[in-house]
Amino acid sequence: MACCWLDIPWPRPSLIMTSTSQPEMPPSARSGRMPKQAHQNRSQRLLRVGLLILALAILLALATTWLGIKASAIKGELEASADLVPTLKQEILASDAVAAKNTVAKLREHTAAARRESEDPIWTLSSAIPWAGPNLHAVSELARSADDVSSLGLSPLVEIYGSLNWDALMPSASGSNVGPLKAAAPRVTSAAYSVRASAERLRDIDSSPLLPQVAAPLGAATEELSRAADALDTAADAARIAPVMLGAEDQKSYLLMIQNNAEARASGGIPGALAVVTLEKGKLSLGSQNSATELGSMSPNVPVDQQQQHIYSTRLGKYMQDVNLTPDFPTAAITAKAMWEKKTNQHIDGVISIDPVVLSYILHATGPVAVDGPELAALRATGLPTELNGDNVVSTLLSDVYSKIRDPKLQDVYFAGVAKEIFSALSSGKGEAKGLVEGITRGAEEGRVLVWSADSSIQKVLSKYRLSGSVTGPSVLPAQFGVYFNDGTGAKMDYYVKHTVKLIRECPADGYEQTTVRITSVNTAPADAATSLSAYVTGGGAFGVRPGSVQTNIVAYGPAQANVESASVDGQKAPFAPYLHGNRPVGVVAQQLAPGESKIVEFTFGKIVQHTEPNLVVTPTVQAVKDVIQATENTTCGQGQ
Repeated sequence: MACCWLDIPWPRPSLIMTSTSQPEMPPSARSGRMPKQAHQNRSQRLLRVGLLILALAILLALATTWLGIKASAIKGELEASADLVPTLKQEILASDAVAAKNTVAKLREHTAAARRESEDPIWTLSSAIPWAGPNLHAVSELARSADDVSSLGLSPLVEIYGSLNWDALMPSASGSNVGPLKAAAPRVTSAAYSVRASAERLRDIDSSPLLPQVAAPLGAATEELSRAADALDTAADAARIAPVMLGAEDQKSYLLMIQNNAEARASGGIPGALAVVTLEKGKLSLGSQNSATELGSMSPNVPVDQQQQHIYSTRLGKYMQDVNLTPDFPTAAITAKAMWEKKTNQHIDGVISIDPVVLSYILHATGPVAVDGPELAALRATGLPTELNGDNVVSTLLSDVYSKIRDPKLQDVYFAGVAKEIFSALSSGKGEAKGLVEGITRGAEEGRVLVWSADSSIQKVLSKYRLSGSVTGPSVLPAQFGVYFNDGTGAKMDYYVKHTVKLIRECPADGYEQTTVRITSVNTAPADAATSLSAYVTGGGAFGVRPGSVQTNIVAYGPAQANVESASVDGQKAPFAPYLHGNRPVGVVAQQLAPGESKIVEFTFGKIVQHTEPNLVVTPTVQAVKDVIQATENTTCGQGQ
């Protein structure tokens, strides 16, 4: 090892500087003066750097000014297009297709201009700048989405709308031409896809680094486009299945159930009046009519889902009057179809349910109908109105008929006659399409119009919507609650019962949501109802309920996987029956109300895993839905809850 150390070429001592030695300096340095050439070079370098900085500053100022001009232009074009939307809506509602096309053309000019401005090279390059870039990119996407929606969504839809004769599409005695509607389905589907793609593109933008002036309109546009896409998806589904259901390919027959809200059932009311409606190439005809009473009981019972039978008893499969004790309309419809076909040997392709409130919506569109058919001749002296309209049909069918006609069989005759007159008005083309569509749509939104199809492909589409009346499946929102009423009086006293229902979001517990469902009910029947109302209306005590009083089985559903933990009546803990329907918890409490009496029933649901805003579905009653469902109340919670 020593030899190796010796081989290292160590420097000679004479070449090593001591700590006090200094390197030789040129004379100019010793004198403290910089050479003239070096000074000039340094000045030139400083000048070049200064000029470069100045140029960059000027370019930055110009670019900033340019971007400001572009931003102002984009904002102006998008605002101009937005200002045209209310006009377009009014023109569509007024069925002014020509004006709507002109408005869409103007709207497209503005959105196309906004898109061009956002595709400017300087704007595009600036989108890569760390701070400003995300904001510029978001604005570009807004402009791009607006242009896509106007060109790929609105424009073709307005053309389709203008090409359809809505009055000719409505079912009538002479038929309807549903061909154009069927042909429109692919274009509506394409428009829906374009709008949804734009919404998803905006939703993918990270809003955390954005300025409030950009983030707010971005969020609003995203939600607006999502709602528009949902509406277009609905329109596309309707365009696909409506022609088939209207008998465009072959004749379709539907069992029509008119639910009587005076005797509550979970989906509305007892299905007392029944009829078969036939549609062939849009031609509407009313076939055989019957009543649930005449249909009689089933022996043996029609098979029903065991879980629901456990909740609602074997009556589900025994009596047509009780098929809708369950709020799940597909179950009720399947059972009703089986009962009808078993008793009449008449095949049906589906079931449609409406109530007298929907009839009022229809009559507001068609105008009044005369109730003067030959089958009603014997009832003209009863004092019932000879003309029904949107204002008097509900009170006539749910109250007056029972005070004027005491014989239940004659009541059924009257109901059948009224149904015949209203459908005669529909099939004759009375009324305009817009009003009819609006009325039926309103009824569907309120849960008063329900439809089930025996065709599995059509039912798969229906199951996505409230129209299906499903309590499980894709139409049910994640945090959905349901409150349903079933009469326990065996009478027609629910005409006098008024309800309000409210959700109260309690403070979370152990990471789970908790919600109380509060149902307030009052019996508004007169104090002397036991004697002033007929025994048919009060029940006459036949089921153990004192005449004038009302017994109601209140059924509350919580969201999937939650628990129904307790129930109370007027603040006092009360026994309740807990069940499961699918994976939704169910609680049932029976209550009685004397005339003038009110009670508050509450169900508390816990272990709720859904943290989204809850929503509420309630049995449609005689009351307006807006008067029944109240705004959700949020409990004030402390920190950490």
